[in-house]
Amino acid sequence: MTNVEWTELDKRAADTARLLAADAVEKAKGGHPGTAMSLAPVATLLYQHVMRVDPTDKDWIGRDRFIMSNGHASLTQYTQLFLGGFGLELDDLKNIRSWGSPTAGHPEYGHVDHVEMTTGPLGQGLASAVGFAYSQRFERGLFDPEAPEGESPFDHYVYVIVGDGCVQEGITSEASSLAGHQELGNLIVIYDANQISIEDDTDIAFTEDVAKRYESYGWDVRTVDWLDGGVVKEDVPALADAIEAAKAVKNQPSIIVLKNYIGYPAPHAQNTGASHGAALGADEIRATKEILGFNPDEDFAVADDVLEYTRGLADRMRPVRDEWQASFDAWAAREPERKALFDRLGAGELPEGIEDALPTFEGVAKVSTRKASGKTINALAAQLPELWGGSADLAGSNNTTIDGAKSFVPAEHSTSSWQGDRYGRVLHFGIREHAMAAILNGITLSGRTRAFGGTFLIFSDYMRPAVRLAALMNIPTTFVWTHDSIALGGDGPTHQPVETLTTLRAIPNFTVVRPADAHETARAWLETLRRHGGPIGLVFSRQDLPVLTRGAGEAAGDELATADLTARGGYVLAEARNGAPELILIATGSEVQLALAARETLEAEGVATRVVSMPSQEWFAEQSDEYREQVLPAAVTARVSVEAGLALTWAPYLGSRGRSVSVEDFGASADGNDLLTHYGITTDAVVAAARETLAAN
Repeated sequence: MTNVEWTELDKRAADTARLLAADAVEKAKGGHPGTAMSLAPVATLLYQHVMRVDPTDKDWIGRDRFIMSNGHASLTQYTQLFLGGFGLELDDLKNIRSWGSPTAGHPEYGHVDHVEMTTGPLGQGLASAVGFAYSQRFERGLFDPEAPEGESPFDHYVYVIVGDGCVQEGITSEASSLAGHQELGNLIVIYDANQISIEDDTDIAFTEDVAKRYESYGWDVRTVDWLDGGVVKEDVPALADAIEAAKAVKNQPSIIVLKNYIGYPAPHAQNTGASHGAALGADEIRATKEILGFNPDEDFAVADDVLEYTRGLADRMRPVRDEWQASFDAWAAREPERKALFDRLGAGELPEGIEDALPTFEGVAKVSTRKASGKTINALAAQLPELWGGSADLAGSNNTTIDGAKSFVPAEHSTSSWQGDRYGRVLHFGIREHAMAAILNGITLSGRTRAFGGTFLIFSDYMRPAVRLAALMNIPTTFVWTHDSIALGGDGPTHQPVETLTTLRAIPNFTVVRPADAHETARAWLETLRRHGGPIGLVFSRQDLPVLTRGAGEAAGDELATADLTARGGYVLAEARNGAPELILIATGSEVQLALAARETLEAEGVATRVVSMPSQEWFAEQSDEYREQVLPAAVTARVSVEAGLALTWAPYLGSRGRSVSVEDFGASADGNDLLTHYGITTDAVVAAARETLAAN
């Protein structure tokens, strides 16, 4: 049984929250009042009684995490952040969905304190919450593996509110399946089963038994029924009991199915689709206020004693915070080396001399960049215990395995190929690309480690909503994508990315890095780990590529530039031999070798040719105007881009007289080299395009 005492003040606080939600949507003339109204007591219970949160410190390591997965009901959270003294004020509620207001239509990470992630695309919150739970367990293993369950300063719970829309989205099936498999006892989900969506009663499209589905996933499932003959009876202590019982289950995630009416207690709008996504109207709000004993003529009413009570949360939390701090300080004294690692990660730093850990690829003539990536991952992982990752059932193809490391999975799920350990470093997502991306986002948001996940580049399409969300939040999630062009060969057009690089580059805040060889690959990984803003997609070849022999500095004569310049995004790889360049060849990835070969032909014809390797357009765009002018002087208008994908993103670098060697159609099933020849990704094609652009100039 819970120790929660649900008082008259608690009830009034919940009623205040639901009416603030109704008033806010009415003033904004748009929004989602119904769910925020009916969930007000749930949110009040969580914030005022259940969760370990400190209104004065959004970054407290010991806090419980709360995620509003059905983000359209943002006022459920906003009203609590106001009432609990987390930084929002009444004017912020009055100005929801307005320019400059922290209270956006959906909760946005970085836009308002104490919001753990951006939600709104349904299902993303719950799926990422699985990543939050992954992170908690991995960090416990990293910093305090021997502590008894529940006694480590790195123990906390992840609480999630979801709605019918969230559990209908396919991503939650993927992620929830993984959560049950991983036995994530620190994850507690409250499912608001009100059976109403925009198209009204969900029976029109959704009649499955969600409780049984989650039982089949291996979850602890509980039901709290607030409906009694069609009348809502809000039994908050019963919900508190269910949460307490869920917390006691250490080897299963928990879902609490809460049967409720949307829009309660609005007399006409409750249990209707009308209350889901539109203002209730002045008359309905007046009637609701009368039912709850509020002045129907007063909007945004907050009684002084209610606010005094709810804003006493910080004082009530202080003993909890002090107890946690004592536990943390004892850990720090007991574990100085782990504390040093904790501090380094908190500062966002890499160890000194980490560059020396990078593989050199000496004596290697050819290697695919996917294999070079795998070698780099292992070299860095030996120095970076915070680095962990895996793939969506493509470990051998993506080269994402940390050799000798155990798998992040309970030991009973070990196989003949993989040894499981709750604190392992190798992630296995199964064929669940979308969930993988969301889980990686959750890991990135939750703590201090760096996780990565891999699949074929073409299947980034399955990941795109979570990839876009990472970019929207501007967080440093790392995606590893291999098999990057038609050169992968016989699997055919379903697996051969053509438009994919272009569509990824179209996402604001997202960085695509496509290295030319093993050296650029190693440097791309290092630069990725040095960065802490915006997600990065590392794109690697299936086929072997030449390991370029390089000098120690900038390109000069026949000496190629150092791969250290990879961090610039674009750089002069090979300089024109005779004077200033009259032609520039710009290439990425596996096509850089074609540009270098074409340069030999063109230089022999007397054309002063510069080759620019541009592994990342985004990193190059960050450079100063002076640097970019040095690499791509405006006076040289004869230019050719070379990339085995659409030419679209190269237009800004080419001007009206440049040419592109590209692939503008889907691939085919054939040998990779035959495909490159058929689609014109050849040295001869580069030379021909160079002659065309020279003639146009």
